[in-house]
Formats: sequence, C-alpha cells, structure tokens
Amino acid sequence: MSFYKRLFQETEQVRNDLYATPMIKDALEGKITKELYVTFLSQAYHHVRHTVPLLMACGSRITKENEFMKKAIVEYVEEEYGHEQWILNDIKNCDYNPDIVKNSNPHITTDLMVRYAYHQIDRGNPIGFFGMVFVLEGTSTALASQAAEAIKKSLNLPNQAFSYLLSHGSLDLEHVKFFEDLVNQLTSKEDQECIIECAKDIFKLYGDMFRSIPSMEALSK
Repeated sequence: MSFYKRLFQETEQVRNDLYATPMIKDALEGKITKELYVTFLSQAYHHVRHTVPLLMACGSRITKENEFMKKAIVEYVEEEYGHEQWILNDIKNCDYNPDIVKNSNPHITTDLMVRYAYHQIDRGNPIGFFGMVFVLEGTSTALASQAAEAIKKSLNLPNQAFSYLLSHGSLDLEHVKFFEDLVNQLTSKEDQECIIECAKDIFKLYGDMFRSIPSMEALSK
C-alpha cells in the first residue's frame, strides 16, 4: 500500500467527523444564510493568509534528506499566493465590507489551528505541515464545488461570490494528484507517521472551526 493510501485510510474517522459538522452538512444542502457564508469566508481568510508564510517556513527547515520537497513547496507558494484576496473579493460580492474581516481577529479555533501548524514547523518535524495540506486540499476538493453550487442557488448570489470555493473544488483534482505523488516519495517512517498524526489533529481543529464559527455581528464588534 502506498503511503498516500495509508494516510487516507488512517484518517477516515476524523475526516468523517469533520464532514458531519452541522455547518458543512447545511452548506452542502444550501441551508445556510448569507451571513453564515460570509462568516465562513471570514475564518477562511484568517487561515488562508498564513498559507504562504507557512509554506516558506516549512521550506526553510526541510532537511537535505527531503530536498526534493523544496521544489514542490516553491510550486505551492506560486499557486497559493494571493488567495486570501480572492476571499476578500468574495465577501465584497456578498455585499459585506471586507475591511471588517481584515481588521478583525480570528476565532480562537481558527487561531489554534494556525498556531498548531507554526509550532509543528518550528518545534517539531516540518514535514508534518503536509498533514495540514492534505486536510485542506482534500476537504476542498471533496466538498467545495458542491457547497458553492448549493449556496449560490439558495441565496441567489453571483458567481463572483464563490471564487475561493470554486477554485478549490472539484476542478482542483490535479493538486490532489500532485500531493499524492509527492508524499509517496517519502521513505522515512518517522516522516510518514508525523504527517498522519498532524493530519488527524488538523481534521479535529478544522472541525472545531466549523463548529464554532461566530456571527458577522460578533466580528464587527
């Protein structure tokens, strides 16, 4: 069994727990308000804006044994740069003020997930960060397009309000294949176990974010 298949298999329970969160289930059925959608985008902004800094931090600590991963990190940085601006544009196209989000603090659950990733890179094995990449890319590919279509239909919002979700949805399958091929090159059992454990933790933390999303009114205070 390839490492990617083992990673997918061993994270099945926590992945299903994430998919079962009430907001995700409601979003897939188009049963959320515009306020809740914007609140999700707000928390997405607060973790997505750290994607490039996290990738760069990870790349700076990659050991020579995993030198091949640095090239992949460069590609990830080029691909992910500026995505937080897409989210702000989506918020604006929902008729909300993106400056409120830019000037707000993340919810504690979002903040904890980001802090966990930095801590893993700085104090643990930086390879573990790819557990977070697995969670966020895999979740987006599995759910984003379906959720975007359901929310757009129920709320009658324009396509321009879904650039983040649609860009990370089913059309992003090539990124999943890229990730699969990349991690399958890892031969260190220690690195493999670290990615699995970090992925499990991030699934839980990401689920906490969905379970604890505050209202836009709270963000504006």
